[in-house]
Amino acid sequence: MQDRVNWWKSLPFIGVHVAAVVGVVILGWSWTGLALALAWYAVRMFGVTAGFHRYFSHRTYKMGRVMQFLMALLGTLALQKGVLWWAAHHRTHHKFSDEPEDIHSPRQRGLWWAHVGWILSDRWVATDWRRIQDLAKYPELRWLNRNHSLVAVLEAIVFFALGGAWALVWGFFVSTMLLWHGTFTINSLSHVIGTRRYATTDDSRNHWLLAIITLGEGWHNNHHHYQRATNQGFFWWEIDVSYYVLRLMSWVGLVRDLHTPPAHILTDEGEDDLEVAPPSRAVG
Repeated sequence: MQDRVNWWKSLPFIGVHVAAVVGVVILGWSWTGLALALAWYAVRMFGVTAGFHRYFSHRTYKMGRVMQFLMALLGTLALQKGVLWWAAHHRTHHKFSDEPEDIHSPRQRGLWWAHVGWILSDRWVATDWRRIQDLAKYPELRWLNRNHSLVAVLEAIVFFALGGAWALVWGFFVSTMLLWHGTFTINSLSHVIGTRRYATTDDSRNHWLLAIITLGEGWHNNHHHYQRATNQGFFWWEIDVSYYVLRLMSWVGLVRDLHTPPAHILTDEGEDDLEVAPPSRAVG
């Protein structure tokens, strides 16, 4: 199967962008609307960064089964397909980062493909069950993965029920459009712009602005150097909001055993450390 966009099946993705722009034009600019969009952006970005990425993809900390489901649900509200689909493809990315087998490498297929093209391709529609056997044993996660579109529809209905067209446009369409492209910058721009503290085998880079808009994911070179760390900002001046929230959650027992990089990792500038947490230790 070739790496090309299926424009017909991409109509929902395109439709969200059209609805966001046209909706704002019709309803008019609203600072309150923008505040709503950004607030829901931040909440769902946390679901993606702390949940889909740092927990489900890399298992860098632990939580109980109920909290695991709630984190998966929060990430699913970000409209980035299913939790198992997301984790499986992200693990593939790390296994082949910036090599020909990488799903979204700017080096291999260009910036546009890395940013959004791969998501719209038929080639990556299916969940790669081989990569997420540790997660697939949970029926509630399989249900969320299978019904992610239903979750999106219900989310839109709730916004409309609570605030009519205004809430639907700003809280759902505008927020989702911003959230998508904020998240996608890590696949694209984080392999193109920024600095490299560690000599990893890929093009991963650190950039403070990308870290701000993604709640900490912009410290991408750090992450590729040591994937086990819950924090991606390794030093105090590297802002990592997702980690700060997880720390607060750990204080009240919602999550536990957050893994931080040991001293030798912080000073090492050699090749990347691909160690990940044992799957069996993530839930309990």
